[in-house]
Amino acid sequence: MSRAFENAQVGPWTLPQRFVMAPLTRNRAGEGGVPTDLNVEYYRQRASAGLIITEGTQPSAVGQGYLDTPGIHSDEQVAGWSRVSEAVHAEGGRIFIQLMHAGRIAHPDNKNGLESVAPSAIAAPGKMVTANGQVDHPTPRALETDEVPGIVADFVHAARQAVAAGADGVEIHSANGYLLHQFLAPSSNTRTDGYGGSPENRARLTVEVTRAVAEAIGAERVGIRISPAHNIQGVLEEDAADVRATYDALVGGIADLGLAYLSILADPQSDLLRDLRQRFGGPVIINTGFGDVTTLDSVEGLLERDLGDLVAVGRPFLANPDLPKRWREGIELNEPNPDTFYGGGAEGYTDYPAA
Repeated sequence: MSRAFENAQVGPWTLPQRFVMAPLTRNRAGEGGVPTDLNVEYYRQRASAGLIITEGTQPSAVGQGYLDTPGIHSDEQVAGWSRVSEAVHAEGGRIFIQLMHAGRIAHPDNKNGLESVAPSAIAAPGKMVTANGQVDHPTPRALETDEVPGIVADFVHAARQAVAAGADGVEIHSANGYLLHQFLAPSSNTRTDGYGGSPENRARLTVEVTRAVAEAIGAERVGIRISPAHNIQGVLEEDAADVRATYDALVGGIADLGLAYLSILADPQSDLLRDLRQRFGGPVIINTGFGDVTTLDSVEGLLERDLGDLVAVGRPFLANPDLPKRWREGIELNEPNPDTFYGGGAEGYTDYPAA
């Protein structure tokens, strides 16, 4: 019996298999960050994933990082996502909208001139793609202590908007070098108030956001993504003891809520991941990261070794809208074209054929 095709329970939903569609940035939202007909078709085609976790979606205008990413803070964006949710549900799927505040991984040119904010006034390394080409990340403005509750409120508002749009839930993005992860790491958070310094203080904002969102829309509708020691985009977590203390504080601060899931991007065989899974006590989605393309064999292996309850699958879903059918029946896969991953139109987005 294939472990990958056993049912899985996430919140109140019974999923048809133990792999889900990972969040995948595609940079194809319409004007104003509103999902379009093209986005509706893209997600509809992939509804057999059982659970789709959408691309990173900004909870506020300031939270936008990249060009042409969707938001979920305006009424127009809610209307667009409503059509996406309706299409996914019509095909029998479930959809969680990932709430991603980019923090310092942003540029004013991509969000109508708005400044970028972060825990500390430290620029991210590398460059940001804008309509005028690649430019350095600007130095963000450090959030004042009395502004931090406003970040929590932005996530709560976005979560309520997602539910209003018919989404089944939201994933709080506290990983991959974006705002909440920037607060977690000592390299990007040099604050001296209650949100900086100790591991517990650096974990505080993620805990506050998660608890507030769970209270607003119900914990069974809330997942959270973390990537301990991912060391990406200048968000460095290189002290093993500090990493453990930080993520013990984070997971310990939300474990009593009964969230839908915890998604962890890390080495699935690490002691840290095993311990965080035990501390969380609910469904854990394993994400092995960007280095390797997830195969059916790797999904089976992770599940057989009981390293997680579900597995997030990325690139295979880009090129194979009917991936579960192909894996179940041994049908050859389409190959994804990296040249069409980001931006553009239907090519490399909705034109991959089903089997």
